[in-house]
Amino acid sequence: MYVIVTIIAAFVNGSAAVTYLIGHDYPKAQADMKRIPRSWVPVLGSLLAAGTAGLLAGFAVPLLGILASAGLVLYFTGALVAHLRVGSRNLIGWAVFFVTAVAALVVNVALHG
Repeated sequence: MYVIVTIIAAFVNGSAAVTYLIGHDYPKAQADMKRIPRSWVPVLGSLLAAGTAGLLAGFAVPLLGILASAGLVLYFTGALVAHLRVGSRNLIGWAVFFVTAVAALVVNVALHG
């Protein structure tokens, strides 16, 4: 279960990181909707990429997996605040990412904590 959840979380977050880092229009539109400067998009993509790398590195160094998944939970908590701040109630995508990050944290802590 740990391996499956971690790989899914890494895939989901890695895919998002790529869209942020290649300059895709969707993250830019999301930044505009949340009234976040577009200059933050690459930074947010880098945070997602770091979380992805940390999840995968957690297979070799379990503490990194725990810290990465906790960081992703905090990242998506911030994303929820950004959504709510502008009155956005379109939270389906956010929920998928958040639940995936929480699941990764739970399995990492359960196995290695």
